[in-house]
Amino acid sequence: MDRFDAMRIFARVAERRSFTLAAEDTGMPRSTVTDAVKQLEARLGVRLLQRTTRHVSLTLDGEAYYQRCLSILADIEEAEGAFTDAKPKGMLRVDVHGTLARHFVLPSLPSFLETYPGIEFYMSEGDRLVDLVREGVDCVLRVGAPQDSDMIARRVAMLENVTLASPSYIKRHGMPHHPSALEGHSMVGFRPIGTTGPLPLEFVVDGTVRTVVLPTTISVSAAESYLAAAKLGLGLIQMPRYHAADDLAAGALVHVLSDFPLAESPVSLFYPRNRQLSLRVRVFMDWLVRLFAPETSQGEKS
Repeated sequence: MDRFDAMRIFARVAERRSFTLAAEDTGMPRSTVTDAVKQLEARLGVRLLQRTTRHVSLTLDGEAYYQRCLSILADIEEAEGAFTDAKPKGMLRVDVHGTLARHFVLPSLPSFLETYPGIEFYMSEGDRLVDLVREGVDCVLRVGAPQDSDMIARRVAMLENVTLASPSYIKRHGMPHHPSALEGHSMVGFRPIGTTGPLPLEFVVDGTVRTVVLPTTISVSAAESYLAAAKLGLGLIQMPRYHAADDLAAGALVHVLSDFPLAESPVSLFYPRNRQLSLRVRVFMDWLVRLFAPETSQGEKS
């Protein structure tokens, strides 16, 4: 095994904090991964990893060597790609919010994989900002602004948000015409996991964002349930237009307070600040920017 392969194996063990998980990621026997790290430590004359029965962690020397490995491996990949016009290859691990995955990523994924047949794509779904390094994820696609200073965010789109209700709800409560005249109305509470209460409704009135909290009879934590509750007439909701486009077209939902638009939601790719991006991650990011471009354009026109 050459030095660069050993570096790649060591970097994966360091990121996953596990010889077993690194072996699964690289498709190698665990014994091969263990031997590669042992030989690397013997050649360098230092201990790179602290091993216990529960987990693996980097020593101070290991942390310094890991950072150098990332830089060296990224330079090698970039140099080889520049001179050989090589296609990206290997495992690409991304974590995507479920609705973004089903509405945007999955329908267009076959063309991406056809363009880059050397990439093996693994996608997990969630709504939390995962620990990318510990969980072995290359990048995360999320709606919203970054909260973690250790992450770099690349904006890929701005999504139009709308206020919605079912025809049955409007029949019972009437069509509201101003955010200040919502007395007697209710909302479906959207309460993401980890929050203490439902998020308020937000409206832009005379250039200023105003929040409104209405009574709720039901609160949910998932976007699909949020949409379903609105269609059942349980209250007003606010969400990206793309997610409700079919229901709007079918008349299952109606646009409410259209004269008072909502602030757009940023869609961003997050990746670790201290990690050099591989070619497969860079081409995936560029592809996503092109994929979301029509949605952003529609939002700018509306």
